[in-house]
Formats: sequence, C-alpha cells, structure tokens
Amino acid sequence: MSFLKSLATRLFGRASSDAVEAPMDAVEYKGYRIRPAPYPATGGFQTAGVIEKDFPEGLKEHRFIRAETHPSRDDAAQFSVAKGKQIIDQQGDGMFRASS
Repeated sequence: MSFLKSLATRLFGRASSDAVEAPMDAVEYKGYRIRPAPYPATGGFQTAGVIEKDFPEGLKEHRFIRAETHPSRDDAAQFSVAKGKQIIDQQGDGMFRASS
C-alpha cells in the first residue's frame, strides 16, 4: 500500500480510493451545460453525467448513465461529454420533457 493510502486509512478509516471524487467542471455546448460525473465501476469508470439548461421557470436537469466503462476517470469524463453532446444534438429540449 502506498504511503498516501496508508495515511488516508489511518486518518479516515478507509483507503483514499474510497474517498468521494471532486466534481468535474461543466462543458458549455449549444446553450447547455454538460457535467461529466463518471463513477468507479468494476474494471474502470462508468460513463455518466448531467445535462443542465436554464429556463425562465428555473434550472432543468437530465441525468444519464451509459454502459461503457473506461480505464481512467478522465477517459470516462471525456466520453461522458461526447455522449452529452450526442443527446443534445438528438433530443434538444425534449430530453427534459421525459424527466419532468
């Protein structure tokens, strides 16, 4: 076990890999914000994210999870942004009707 993992285990009672990951920066695309939110899964990180848009009546969100896993959190985040763009291009504001 690495020194940092050992230290985290002693301080917090768990390995540092179990710690909550910091949120990732949003990407602006065609008036929407895509927030990648990959999470640890068996064998890597799961493709996931949130698409947000501000409307006169307030913020609307559409959460998505896909089956693809990736070896690193950054790889999963990049793919999550690409998937978010695809959802926006295919569904536009209609994605919010299904989740309202």
